[in-house]
Amino acid sequence: MRTTVDITVETPGLAVDILSEASGLPKQRIKDAMAKGACWWTLKGKIVRLRKAKRDVKAGTRMQLYYDEAVLARKAPEAELLEDKGRYSVWFKPHRLLAQGSQWGDHCSLLRVAEVQLNRPCFLIHRLDADAAGLMLIAHDSKAAAALSQLFAGRTIIKQYLADVTGVLGVKEQTIDGEIDGKAAISHVSTLYINTGSININFTKTSAVNTEAGDTKASTSRVNVRIETGRKHQIRRHLASIGHPIVADRLYGSAAGVPLQLLAYYLQFDCPLAKSKITLELPERLKQLGSNAQ
Repeated sequence: MRTTVDITVETPGLAVDILSEASGLPKQRIKDAMAKGACWWTLKGKIVRLRKAKRDVKAGTRMQLYYDEAVLARKAPEAELLEDKGRYSVWFKPHRLLAQGSQWGDHCSLLRVAEVQLNRPCFLIHRLDADAAGLMLIAHDSKAAAALSQLFAGRTIIKQYLADVTGVLGVKEQTIDGEIDGKAAISHVSTLYINTGSININFTKTSAVNTEAGDTKASTSRVNVRIETGRKHQIRRHLASIGHPIVADRLYGSAAGVPLQLLAYYLQFDCPLAKSKITLELPERLKQLGSNAQ
């Protein structure tokens, strides 16, 4: 069931009562939807999430409910706090966890998970595809968020990813600079391993690849990707553009029985808050891809 409610309150009352009457939904379902971020109201001129069922709502207040049973029934994959640096924190975002929520709810987003776990304000600094996994930073005050966001916007942060791609891709370093949505986009790709089914080649120790012994149609290659820009789906689109889409990429390749084989594992930057160089890398136990784990 999916329904929306957008009303201006005529008679003051409790939020849960008003939305239950307007939607025809039981109060318990409204409470669940509110707790999961599917209810909004206009407060001091801003539209914000309303989570408290027993909040008093005045006449003239605009309220909105975006109710989707399928969205609300989802369970959030478990994120992991890797490091708490005070004004920002470092997280491992698993596959299928959103960076931030939508109007239909935010309980399956890293931003909300961090907010609940740390009981602090949380601000999004950068994004990572819901299908991908890896390192993410969450800020805990607006000034920290602005300063750290500028690192991502200004190309002053080193970002590296691991990806398993379809086919045999053997490159020491290949730069892909095809524009994305009319904007400059630059990715640097280096091969780490090639798996042809019957043989597994460490490409960092060889420059020649003989695939005759394996099934090249079923081959995969593990690559390291360093990006200078951060366009939407940049790595996925760039790798697909050279004929090697990421394994399990349902948008630019083919879906498979594993999650998208893309992992953000490394960040390095000059921190404007600590005034020092920061290097962040996933621990080995989290630095795994499912299709060709080494």
